[in-house]
Amino acid sequence: MFFSSSACRWRRRGLSATRRFILLRVRAPHKTSRSLGGPRKALDGDPLFNQTVQKALAILEAFGGEKAALNLAEIGLAVGMTKSAAQRCTHTLECLGYLRRDPTMKRWVLTPRALGIAHAYLTGHELLEQATTHLIDLNQVCGEAVSLSEPDGTDMVYIARFPSHKRFLIHMPVGRRLPMYCSGAGRAYLATLPRQDARKILQHSNLRAYTPLTLTDSRQILRQIDAARDAGYAWTAQEYYRGDLTIAAPVLAADGTPVAAVNISAPTSRWTLDELRAKFSSVLLETARAASRSTAHLHRGQ
Repeated sequence: MFFSSSACRWRRRGLSATRRFILLRVRAPHKTSRSLGGPRKALDGDPLFNQTVQKALAILEAFGGEKAALNLAEIGLAVGMTKSAAQRCTHTLECLGYLRRDPTMKRWVLTPRALGIAHAYLTGHELLEQATTHLIDLNQVCGEAVSLSEPDGTDMVYIARFPSHKRFLIHMPVGRRLPMYCSGAGRAYLATLPRQDARKILQHSNLRAYTPLTLTDSRQILRQIDAARDAGYAWTAQEYYRGDLTIAAPVLAADGTPVAAVNISAPTSRWTLDELRAKFSSVLLETARAASRSTAHLHRGQ
């Protein structure tokens, strides 16, 4: 355990209680801190809402990407709290083993214990367990990267990734979030929603350009979503990553609502978008249908 001093040696019972709070946040439905409309608007007037827990989780979520190491001022700015409040929260998270202070950078960084939160979510994830065989088969057939992602707010979160059999420079770890509006998986998900619901998600999205090819006009994006609805799957070309081509299909629950998306990603150095669509769209759709049948089976078993 990553305790910094004897004062931080919490009793097992206390640590377990804290862990239960965190797991409740991770296992909660998608209306979380990234819900449409934001957390504070959604939780105004909730007498059971604990702001201390919210602040601690907001600190953990502040890390990642270019923000792998943060000082107290940066943590306070990222989560909207004073430096003294940030100090108390980071000290507590250090005592619980989720943060440590890097002696060289003199900044806070996450510890491997933080992975336990994601592991708790993925362990026993029934759709993932049922779909893995189909995802592996798709990966073997196409030889390119295959992923499974779930919606969370205006993003798709990647919960499984099977890498390309050949050199592919884009790193997509499990847990990576991509905006729905400019990702193949996101558009596949949006295409299965009623058009007004898809429009609402776009209205709450920050439509920024990640590459020169990113569509940021909502009317153009809606046209792409409509085309995906007609085809049964979506596609994007270098809209989030340069050199990346993606085709994606939705995974549906027993009642027809989308719960996830399967996608194939391939580099422009080996494929054109037309070639990728022509060769693998059929097997992609077969995989998505197989995963959807898995959700129907799980639904009946509940």
